[in-house]
Amino acid sequence: MAGLLSLKAVWPLMGAAILSASPALAQPASQQVDNPLADPASQTPAPSQPIPQTPFPTQAAPVTEPAAKAEPKVLIAEVVIEGLQDHPERERLELAAYAAMAATPGSRVTRNELQTDLSAIYASGWFSDVRIQPVDSPLGVRLVVVVVANPVLQQVKLDPVDLKLPEQVVKDTFAADYGKTLNLNTLQTRMQELQRWYADQGYSLARITGPSRVSPEGVVELLVRQGTVEGVEVQFLNKEGSATNDKGEPIRGKTKPWVVTREVSLRPGQVFNRRELEEDIKRIYGTGLFSDVKVTLKPVPAEPGKVVIVLGIVEQSSGSLSGGLGYSQSQGVFGQIQLQDSNLFGRAWDLGTNISYGQYGGLGDVTFTDPWIKDNKYRTSFRARFFFSREVPQLFQNENNSFTYELQNFDGADFDVVTSRTVNNNGTETVTTNFDTVAIQRIGANVQFVRPLNGGNPYKKAPWNLILSFGGQEVTPMDFSGSKYSYGVVGATTSPDTVPSSQVICLAFNCASENQLVSFRVGATYSTLNDPRNPTKGNFLSLGTEQFISVGENSPTFNRVRGSFTHYIPVEWLKIFKGCRPKPGETKDCKQALAFQVSAGTLVGSDIPPYEAFCLGGGNSVRGYYDCDLGVGKSFAEATIEYRFPIFSIISGEIFFDAGTTFGTQADIPGNPGGLLGKKGEGYSPGVGLIVTTPVGPLRLEVATQDFSSDWRFNLGVGWKF
Repeated sequence: MAGLLSLKAVWPLMGAAILSASPALAQPASQQVDNPLADPASQTPAPSQPIPQTPFPTQAAPVTEPAAKAEPKVLIAEVVIEGLQDHPERERLELAAYAAMAATPGSRVTRNELQTDLSAIYASGWFSDVRIQPVDSPLGVRLVVVVVANPVLQQVKLDPVDLKLPEQVVKDTFAADYGKTLNLNTLQTRMQELQRWYADQGYSLARITGPSRVSPEGVVELLVRQGTVEGVEVQFLNKEGSATNDKGEPIRGKTKPWVVTREVSLRPGQVFNRRELEEDIKRIYGTGLFSDVKVTLKPVPAEPGKVVIVLGIVEQSSGSLSGGLGYSQSQGVFGQIQLQDSNLFGRAWDLGTNISYGQYGGLGDVTFTDPWIKDNKYRTSFRARFFFSREVPQLFQNENNSFTYELQNFDGADFDVVTSRTVNNNGTETVTTNFDTVAIQRIGANVQFVRPLNGGNPYKKAPWNLILSFGGQEVTPMDFSGSKYSYGVVGATTSPDTVPSSQVICLAFNCASENQLVSFRVGATYSTLNDPRNPTKGNFLSLGTEQFISVGENSPTFNRVRGSFTHYIPVEWLKIFKGCRPKPGETKDCKQALAFQVSAGTLVGSDIPPYEAFCLGGGNSVRGYYDCDLGVGKSFAEATIEYRFPIFSIISGEIFFDAGTTFGTQADIPGNPGGLLGKKGEGYSPGVGLIVTTPVGPLRLEVATQDFSSDWRFNLGVGWKF
């Protein structure tokens, strides 16, 4: 034996396999074969020396010629692979070793070329130790390649064991390799597949290294650095993105830092996940308090794999004062003023005041909302409202061109108030009309709690929400000037100004001048909508029951039950909008839907004030009829089918069909105001409309007909009907 070349795998605590070189050919033991996989800075390069004329001598020859002189070549007579005699995959591994070598029988090679072959055999990944032993023979040099194969792979373990990576994913990744000789190159490929799984799941800081250990039994251990969150910091920025002002001082924000951090689901010690952080950022934007959120991951010194999430927050103005003019059927032309602060005391509390006054009524309210009661793990919200209103209720009016009542024709008739003294409705006495329209005044307050059924996880998207509210109000029938009246009569707008008492109805419960309504409501909503503003897919269900409790002689007891269900089906029938006809490489933008809605409700009990009856007709009901002009009943049902489709970037179209009925319950309302006004109680309405998307929301311009008649009605509304 003239010399020896060797490469051997060493399995360190961490990192990839490191190659260790044994003494080369005729070199002294201190001179090692270059390790191609180790850090070059840690290697001691072997000096270049010529090979003497005697092939592969047993001793090193002195350097007598320039190092740049070409090395002599020796003839290879035979190449033999040893060390695989009892291996189950002997033939496969022998072929791999032969294929890695450039030296073949009959070829001439130098010492450096032979060293390259040794490295190539090891780089094939199949062997933990490789040695080349040149042996002199009469025909040349016989190369004996002694290899030690890697063990047969039986199991792959990850350290630490508390990982986000499911064990089944590891098994599936290495399934094709189990029971076969471990190949280090294939192992690296599989590790990259696991790395991609982490990245696809959002664990973008996770890193897989190793193997840290390979046992003779074929158990491979890989190290995983998951990447954990050390903490969350809030940094306030100005509109230019700077964290300091002109004086170099840190910018102080109005918002309490916990208002921001409570929206972040990632907690200290938790594995960082990019997807979770993206959802957290969406929730922060969803508060409506910030115009921009910049995210920075700050490494923790001396703590590899740990980061601090720094949220750069740009606050936007939370106070607003607005006003305008509008029109509604109940108020006529009206003016409105709104004052609001959506971040009161920096706690994300919303305090708003709204005052409007019109031709036929006015209203005002003060509303306080806490979107998330502090430290509540269910994300329960709270809302309190105090309100005052005086308006002409549409259930006491009729906008039809004409109808007949007791042999008289009325044109656009409504109820007028009559004397407030006690009237015997079954008598024949006459009462005097003051020719003023009936108005209803309400003064009251209510509080409401909404709790998502999320199991105590405030970041879970819970489809179900539970609603509990309490309220009280005082309701007073009167004329529009504010004088209290308890009775009303229909059609008394022509001479004589006195009517028989049999035509008079009570405007309130118990014919009282005031009613006190005290109630509590329990409700629930369920939503799987893909977009809360303009959905094209999903369902929405709303159910509720409100119990009114008597607190005195003029305080009624009854129950209101109401529910609605909406279903959206995505379609692509019309392709007017160019987003419905994308070119190759473009993203489709075609929000079309076939929408269905069914609503129903009933009042349970006999002590029902007329003003609490269900009204049918209007822009959010059966659209071919004016507000409350189709029917006034104790029970009702409505159904709508609507096709929505985009036309231009901000304009959409709709084709709809509405229908509604009171199930013949108009007479069950005390005084039968709907029947006396000649309201039909049931009907349907086909129509079309245009929707314009504006900064304040969608605006609807619709036209619909009553029962396919020539009686058309135009409707202007804000927001989709449902």
